[in-house]
Amino acid sequence: MMPISEQSTVHNFARTPIASGVPGTQGPTLQPAPARESLVVLTRDKALVETLKALGSEHNVVIVDAESDLAGELVGKHMGVAIIDASSLASPVERLTEKLKSQFPDLVLIVAGHLNDQTALGSQITSGTVYRFLHKPVSEQRVRLFVDAAWRRHDAEPVEAVAEDRPAPPRNALFIGGAVVVALLAAGGWFLTRKSAPAPLTKTVAATERDEQLESLLTRADAALASGTTQNAVDLYKQAIHRNGNDPRGAAGIEKAIDRLLSAAENQLHAQHFDEAQKLTEQARAIKPDHVRVAFLSTQIGKERERFVLSQARQAASSGNLEQAIAVLDGAGKDNEASPVVAQERQELEQKKLDDRVTDYLAKATERLHSGQLVEPAQDNARFFIESARAVAPNEPQVRQAQKQLEEQLVAEVRKSLAAGNAETAQHWIDAAADSGVSAETIADLTKEAQRVQTSAKADAMARLTLLFNQRLSQDKVIDPPNDSAKFYLAQLVQSDATHPSTVLARQALASRTLDEAKAAAHRQDYAGAQRWLAETRDAGTDDASISAVEHDMATAQESAKKAAEVVSAANLELAKYVAPGFPMSARQRGLSGWVDVQLLVKSDGTVSDVIITGAEPVGVFEQAAVDAVRKWRYKPVERDGHAIDQRARLRMKFALDK
Repeated sequence: MMPISEQSTVHNFARTPIASGVPGTQGPTLQPAPARESLVVLTRDKALVETLKALGSEHNVVIVDAESDLAGELVGKHMGVAIIDASSLASPVERLTEKLKSQFPDLVLIVAGHLNDQTALGSQITSGTVYRFLHKPVSEQRVRLFVDAAWRRHDAEPVEAVAEDRPAPPRNALFIGGAVVVALLAAGGWFLTRKSAPAPLTKTVAATERDEQLESLLTRADAALASGTTQNAVDLYKQAIHRNGNDPRGAAGIEKAIDRLLSAAENQLHAQHFDEAQKLTEQARAIKPDHVRVAFLSTQIGKERERFVLSQARQAASSGNLEQAIAVLDGAGKDNEASPVVAQERQELEQKKLDDRVTDYLAKATERLHSGQLVEPAQDNARFFIESARAVAPNEPQVRQAQKQLEEQLVAEVRKSLAAGNAETAQHWIDAAADSGVSAETIADLTKEAQRVQTSAKADAMARLTLLFNQRLSQDKVIDPPNDSAKFYLAQLVQSDATHPSTVLARQALASRTLDEAKAAAHRQDYAGAQRWLAETRDAGTDDASISAVEHDMATAQESAKKAAEVVSAANLELAKYVAPGFPMSARQRGLSGWVDVQLLVKSDGTVSDVIITGAEPVGVFEQAAVDAVRKWRYKPVERDGHAIDQRARLRMKFALDK
């Protein structure tokens, strides 16, 4: 980790000469320009720092190694361009870049990292929040190209001036705002570090579901991984997966083992221990052959091995030791076993051998060019053989011609990918072209075209998803089927661009539709269905007030239904119309008296329905007379919360002869 004290300005060459007092130097000291802008770099990667120092810049270059220090440099200072090293962050890089762009909109951001970092930043690269992504390990030429382009972008597109009628923020407010940014970034890094700490793989499961053998396998696997016996750990995790394929801890453990192997391989690669890096990578490949990081790291190892071999050959050739240069290059394809040293011969013979070697390299390069092996596979591609020829004969016209042909063919591959609408493949070829010496102007033009193609492809995809969303919504396929519904296509829109206007409108449409479905279900007293629709409308982003209103109406309706189901005494209700029951002739002739128990439903309009006999004495005598009379009665409607409701009531109707 780079100490804070190492923050410094490197290779400072301003457009107007500006000197600064340096211990041990003589001469006048000039004051720096007041509005001078700087390039700030957040990294702990010493190789990247050395590349920047070797590169030189016409702006200040400030190196920091912590997110809080970065915020401190940005607040109150003129920072035009920033390079963020994703591997030096405690928090996700996409969150930091989004915060920086919102707080410092005129700051041009370059991010250095690996393939997974580029994937995480995909939407920000497309939108321009991140101006360029720099693949690690970096090359001096690539860094220079990207930094120069960033400064041109910064100079050409200044931040829009503040309107004249808006008062400028006070200095105290700027200071407080800056302090808040520093505190938020520092606290955010601490929180995310704590939040993202991996939970133990042997997580306790419910006692009723606990599989002691599974837990034993996972515990032993965790211990093996912690002790460094990776293969043993992987075998135990595989046994755990075989034991219970639904438990995610086995797969997570294998992923952690692969990550440990690949992280160790990356460390070996940075130390230029290529064989050890390859060995660790192959161990990871044996565990999961199709792992994305395995393929990427294998390519990086091959590329760095190429660079190392070519560097050794150029060093030998520049010192006049051509035989050593040839030996180094010959040994490159033989697992780094050096070929036998060529015996010293006369100068003419050495020159002939050199010519033959260059011819051989160029012949192989031509063959690879014709077969399309421009930059891959490692140490067996056109670029490698052309660079090999340049290492021993840099001024040979045929070598320069081969280099030009390679550049033209790489540019042609870029244009072919762009014509096919494949921006991702085009960017791959653009990167290869930049590494192979294609001019910065051409790279800039191709990159701009790739961004246009990518933007167009994204627009087409968003339009297609929006059409499918609207079709399914109109077909009442709101949430089903799961993979062909309006909800499904909204999820695809969100994944593509959550802030796109089409996504926002689709989210609003789904929220409105699901809320309507919840209201309809509540109206037909399908309260369980209404609750399911409320969950959907909440996920779709409906405001809490609308959801609470439906829930309140449901609760009121349920309470009313409950109250209506309760049977009250009819004496408690106000009778508006009474019809006396008739006394059955048969009972009169026989001199009978009796009673009838009746349940009835007083409806919200006061009428009576659903008359039920619950008891009678004597049975079969007075029941019909009671029913006929009650059906003609009218009550004053029962009200609750200002609304008329149905109410069930009970009464006992007595029948007796007049005396």
